[in-house]
Amino acid sequence: MVTIGMNYAVLAGKEQIFEDACAKVLQTMQGIDGHEQSRLYRGVGSSDTDSGGDYLIVSRWHSEQAFDDFVASDTFKKVTNWGAQNILADRPRHTTYREGA
Repeated sequence: MVTIGMNYAVLAGKEQIFEDACAKVLQTMQGIDGHEQSRLYRGVGSSDTDSGGDYLIVSRWHSEQAFDDFVASDTFKKVTNWGAQNILADRPRHTTYREGA
């Protein structure tokens, strides 16, 4: 199993749109082979007042390859292109956490 942390900085005023879009994506991910569970978290007490909000999606996968296949999918590319153009203040950052590491 592998856990992926997906970090997002969202433009001010776009938080609810981001959260609603994530809810739909997380629902869709439930049916993807190799996906175990994903949850969305919002940072509190951010010192950056220009930022709308910092978010983290923690996503567990049976393997890193299953996650890589998801990221390479057309569905993921469409969502990320839309987010980059309309919602995100910066490029998303992904961190991989492996068991035993």
